[in-house]
Amino acid sequence: MMNILAKTRQFETLVSLLEEMGEKGLLTMETFTICIKVFAAAKERKKAVAIVDWMKKHNFKVGIETVNCLLDALGRAKLAKKSQTLFQKLEHKFAPNIRTYTILINGWCTVKNLMEASRMWNEMIDIVAHNIMLEGLLRSHKISDAIKLFEVMKCKGPLPTVRSYSVLIKNLCKHGHLKEAIDYFDEMVDSGCGPDAAVYTCLMTGFANQKKMNIKNCQPDGRLYNALIKMMVNRRMPDEAVKIYKKMVQSGFRASVHTYNMIMKSYFVARDCEMGLAGWEEMKRRGFFPDENSYTVLVGGLVRQGRLNESCRYLEKMIDTGMRAPRIDYKNFSAGLYRSGGRNCLEDLAEKMKLSGNSEVANLLERWVK
Repeated sequence: MMNILAKTRQFETLVSLLEEMGEKGLLTMETFTICIKVFAAAKERKKAVAIVDWMKKHNFKVGIETVNCLLDALGRAKLAKKSQTLFQKLEHKFAPNIRTYTILINGWCTVKNLMEASRMWNEMIDIVAHNIMLEGLLRSHKISDAIKLFEVMKCKGPLPTVRSYSVLIKNLCKHGHLKEAIDYFDEMVDSGCGPDAAVYTCLMTGFANQKKMNIKNCQPDGRLYNALIKMMVNRRMPDEAVKIYKKMVQSGFRASVHTYNMIMKSYFVARDCEMGLAGWEEMKRRGFFPDENSYTVLVGGLVRQGRLNESCRYLEKMIDTGMRAPRIDYKNFSAGLYRSGGRNCLEDLAEKMKLSGNSEVANLLERWVK
């Protein structure tokens, strides 16, 4: 439907459908890609850029590949200048890669501005040269000099790319500097550079070999374990995340509520409700009190799997603790709960919502009860 509306240039209907998909939790990266391309092709730059904000609103990761898609769509629509302006605004938030420069060069070539195309070509060659130098220093075991060069790139340019971060992280892992590698990994993710599989493998190998090394101040700590759990969650490998968690507990390190939230979310994303609930019970068994994010993960996961009566009970508990009600599709939630015979639950929940100040949701729930 999105493709049909895009081809027939029915933009208002397209946006309405996008909003409906958001309410139903049906948005995917393909949805956003279609919207970016169609708005760019129609020379609606602001609407195309607004899709990125829409992605953030619905908790989709906005990385360099998303930016590349946007720049490419603008370039193909012969909006090379606008594409370049957008790139300059975003290059400090998302480290560009070789594809970014290739897209910009192609965009300038499309409008036959070879001078700007040449300038971007030289800038691309610059980042390649810096990466080669970085690799050379690391091969020569001059880690401190390599780190100095890397920091200069961050301050004065060209900004480090995925390749730059990967090379440095792999070398740090190889020589047992796992804490430093984790720091750069976190920085890499925050900068919008998506780590590749090789980076994860290096970090996991470095972690596994930790006991074989005798390096000062390099023993795993709680922060390191959490970082590794986060990596497994991002890769949608909940079972591996649990293995690391068990190792963490066995090693005498205390987990945090955030640890359990990550594991629960990973299982719910994998549509494994039982293991998601097991994470909740483990958290309570260990003496942790669920926070707002814990309830949001649990309730949202149960709702998506159609376990509405259970989600209603946890929603009530959440409100009883004084927490804010999570943002879910209450319209479909109410309809589904009513059909499954949960009228009493709806009545109780509506009353609690009203007392907690959630009048809009309370009114919606009451309408179904009536």
